[in-house]
Amino acid sequence: MDDEAIAAATNRLSEFDGRFQIHKSNYKDFALVFDKVGIDKLDGALLDFGVSSHQIDDEERGFTYRKADAPLDMRMNTSAYLTAEIVLNTYSEEDLTRILKTYGEETFAKQIARNVVKARAEKPLKTSGEFAEIIKNSIPAKFRYGAPCERKSFQALRIEVNGELEGLTDLVLSLTRRLKKGGRIAILTFHSLEDIIVKEAFKSLESPCTCPGNFPVCVCGKKPEIKIITRKPITASEEELENNSRSKCAKLRIAEKL
Repeated sequence: MDDEAIAAATNRLSEFDGRFQIHKSNYKDFALVFDKVGIDKLDGALLDFGVSSHQIDDEERGFTYRKADAPLDMRMNTSAYLTAEIVLNTYSEEDLTRILKTYGEETFAKQIARNVVKARAEKPLKTSGEFAEIIKNSIPAKFRYGAPCERKSFQALRIEVNGELEGLTDLVLSLTRRLKKGGRIAILTFHSLEDIIVKEAFKSLESPCTCPGNFPVCVCGKKPEIKIITRKPITASEEELENNSRSKCAKLRIAEKL
């Protein structure tokens, strides 16, 4: 969805001219792209969820809380309408609370949402620094330790702006079903909300039986569609963590089509 990512990938893969294709699209709309280029079944698929390091490091994109005067943007697709600024300045207190609690797992979601509404009543929120200050002032001092206290709320806002979790289960199910027999799908996630969705989707494909639990034998006739290769997700090694601290949150799950 990101024009900058498309430009960077096109340049990086230029030596493989004619052996790759890049399409600007949400991965949830893969079927439209497949139909366009005449692809039916896949040998394999890799999904890499979440925001990229480039997007985080480009402070003008508004993904980070480390630059106070960065705009409240957070769009992966910069031509999309919804921005973080629109969310913070127009959503109700109840909706802001829901987003922060559900997508950020933020304990103090209600307090943060309430203070956002109070602040915007005086003047619209425009910068990352303004939102970060509200977050810090909403969380009691004794809870502001460990990871930066702004991280959860910024994650929640980013997920809402980009609709990152919407349709994710259907994506995993339908893309896995496009694999050829023996084909594998590998999925990288970077927070627990994504990982749970992938884990449950794989589980439903491996154990598709819909019979009530008190039935002595299966009568629905549904057969397993995949074999799960990673019972526990693969995480970064100590060596990788030393070279890339952002890999700390990464989890890789793999399944094979039967």
